[in-house]
Amino acid sequence: MGAILNLVERNLHEVRVDADRMLFHIPSSSLFAADDVTGGIIDALRQQSCSSEDLVRRLADRFAGQAIDETLRELIALEVVSDGSPLTPEIGIARVERTALNTVVLNVNTGCNLSCTYCYKEDLDKPSAGKKMQVQTAEASVEMLLKESPDEQRYSVVFFGGEPLSNRALIEHMVDYCERRFAEAGKQVEFIMTTNATLLTEEIIDYLNAHRFGLSISIDGPKTVHDRNRITVGGQGTYDVVRRKVDLLLSRYRSRPVGARVTLTRGITDVETIWNHLFNELGFAEVGFAPVTSGDMADYNLSAEELVEVFANMKALGRRYLDAALEHRNIGFSNLHQLITDIHEGHKKALPCGAGLKMLAVDHKGELNLCHRFTGSSMPTFGNVHSGVKQVELNDFLSQRLDRSGTGCDSCRIRNLCSGGCYHESYARYGDPTHPTYHYCELMRDWVDFGIEVYSRIMAVNPAFISSYISPRKAH
Repeated sequence: MGAILNLVERNLHEVRVDADRMLFHIPSSSLFAADDVTGGIIDALRQQSCSSEDLVRRLADRFAGQAIDETLRELIALEVVSDGSPLTPEIGIARVERTALNTVVLNVNTGCNLSCTYCYKEDLDKPSAGKKMQVQTAEASVEMLLKESPDEQRYSVVFFGGEPLSNRALIEHMVDYCERRFAEAGKQVEFIMTTNATLLTEEIIDYLNAHRFGLSISIDGPKTVHDRNRITVGGQGTYDVVRRKVDLLLSRYRSRPVGARVTLTRGITDVETIWNHLFNELGFAEVGFAPVTSGDMADYNLSAEELVEVFANMKALGRRYLDAALEHRNIGFSNLHQLITDIHEGHKKALPCGAGLKMLAVDHKGELNLCHRFTGSSMPTFGNVHSGVKQVELNDFLSQRLDRSGTGCDSCRIRNLCSGGCYHESYARYGDPTHPTYHYCELMRDWVDFGIEVYSRIMAVNPAFISSYISPRKAH
């Protein structure tokens, strides 16, 4: 009698798309359509474990023995079926030993000319009290990046705030410094900035265009939505000025697509209306939504019922994305676009994002924070731009999150796409950035299933959409 075969359910998730059985291979985040033999083997082993000989006999009236054997070998190699051999540890490393930083986020000013009600910045200041980063700190940040990770070919320097354009002089100095310094090292550098757009002028836009900045504009939707929370220090809504500046920006900016970043807070769930205004009426290339569920001020957090509504509305917008994709149009819904990119490229994330692993954020004092959302928080920092990264402490922190044993992530079917969720959300909700975010796991699992369905339908009807709009992202 041969070895007893068992179905390894923790490595397999099935999504039905019409008559097709789409199998999501969880360890590799890859997707494939099950043929009849594969489906027959899975169904048989789901009913009862048995030896390979018994399996062939059970399926003999439907499939040839050779086809069963060949498919079975493939499923055992994928560890979807186990023959009793030890399974490969899903995460090949038990701890992070070395990071490879390629991005530094410069918090160039803690001051902001707005006073958005929901802002998460623990150390946000009014303009007059803003703590501006000094040139020496910013230059040291770049030198630290090159010293810590000399073997990277491409680096990113991100300007963040407060409102980063309130320290325009430093930004322009650092662009000159970086273009010269990285060129000397034979490396490439790109600049990225998130801005509220209020300080943009023709001159500034042309400067940003000349240096090919990746721009993201914080705007929450039409006037009635935007003006609820994105207000001046004096309490006035900012939509009218932001709209004028966005019109100016989008009429002049040519070097890269410009995205809009929307913050969804309590009472704001109408994703489709917001997207329509920003994409079709204002002309942004893409629109991304960030639901607030664990902010410092509970009054702005979406309720559990509203979060369900947000995901339902995101799926409604996702169906519009699918319809457009089948007609070879990209409607710029970045949340879904990123998900199907991850599925297409088989992204497998041991950790939720690049924070600490690829990226660190520098505050005005030169302290190294896990990401920009932690600057000014009480969480210990991971070194200083002058003394370098506290590699042992950083590796210890990342390794805690890497260890999924005893957590709900250990056997979750989206464990390699979600990886426990945002560190800052965990910090805000549980006081522990290594704690997985459990409060919308089911919604996330359903969202990933939806993404699998959308991706499968696009691949079946118009795979050219994927090659046109998804694959080129690999080069970036």
